[in-house]
Amino acid sequence: MGMGVLLALGPLAWVWLRNTGAAAGRRTQALTLLTLFLTFDLVLFGAFTRLTDSGLGCPDWPGCYGKASPLGASAEIAAAQSAMPSGPVTHGKAWVEMVHRYLATGVGVLILTLAIASWLQRRRGGSTAGVSPWWPTLTLVWVCLQGAFGALTVTMKLFPAIVTLHLLGGLGLLALLCAQAVRQQQAGQGGAVEALAPGLRSGLWLTAALVLLQVTLGGWVSTNYAVLACSDFPMCQRSWWPAMNFAQGFEIWRPLGHTGAGAPIDFAALTAIHYVHRLAAYAVLAALGLLAWQLLRAGVLRAQARWLAALAAWQLVTGLSNIVLGWPLLAAVAHTGGAAALVVVLTWALAASRTAPHRITASRSPA
Repeated sequence: MGMGVLLALGPLAWVWLRNTGAAAGRRTQALTLLTLFLTFDLVLFGAFTRLTDSGLGCPDWPGCYGKASPLGASAEIAAAQSAMPSGPVTHGKAWVEMVHRYLATGVGVLILTLAIASWLQRRRGGSTAGVSPWWPTLTLVWVCLQGAFGALTVTMKLFPAIVTLHLLGGLGLLALLCAQAVRQQQAGQGGAVEALAPGLRSGLWLTAALVLLQVTLGGWVSTNYAVLACSDFPMCQRSWWPAMNFAQGFEIWRPLGHTGAGAPIDFAALTAIHYVHRLAAYAVLAALGLLAWQLLRAGVLRAQARWLAALAAWQLVTGLSNIVLGWPLLAAVAHTGGAAALVVVLTWALAASRTAPHRITASRSPA
């Protein structure tokens, strides 16, 4: 926790020095944006931790073999690495895991600072930059829950359902921070909000729901290590409908690599996990493309529309790269980053818009 506080002092000092003499609301807005950026980086580093098999680099929590860093646990790590050289515990993996924890704690300190600053501003009667203090308070509660899932990820030995929920928790944190940043920007610009036709606004919500479903499926693929179950495209195992075991693949509460009854999971189950994610991707890409086209055609949320189109292409390229190139680390992290960016942009679009009121035509009759 001390390392997390030390890491948070840097961003806090930077925000303070960059906004010397500015209003308290302006400093809060700057800190929110910086925390959003660092949380996005944390999600990427979390993906890196998972993809390098470093999630159990320190098999206890919150320390590493009861020590504050891998330096103090060097003897225990060396013994574990000697017993299993290719296992989950090595000096490199221990450092990756602990750095992830330090960064997560640092982000938690920044969110705690946001919550305290918001309540102090409200108590003093100052501006809260257009955001109720309950928003950063909810974000603080959320990041505490996220920390609890991080602990369970280790103590439950990479239980797939817990790891997937941990990923979704990180994306939820991004959405909360993004919504606050947008509201603060709107307050600084006089509350300007884009008005969308009811159908377009509904399409935006529907696309966001599809992306959330697809991100959940993608997390399930990653946490079950099912990416390489299909190594060809567009077919899978040279078939348009390969052998799949949906019952095993989508049994939610089970340990990694095994069924709930303890039997090893079938390869057909991994195939089902992968192929469902791939089939859903076609629908999500079509929805993103259609939404971006409709927004540009209506002349609203142009920046968000361009970002959605670019990120859809990014996800297609990185997803295909994972399949045809054998799951390279760079492409896998980039794919997770694209999913996180989609969540941010869709939240940005939803927070920056509202449903346009229906126009009522006045009657010409005397009545």
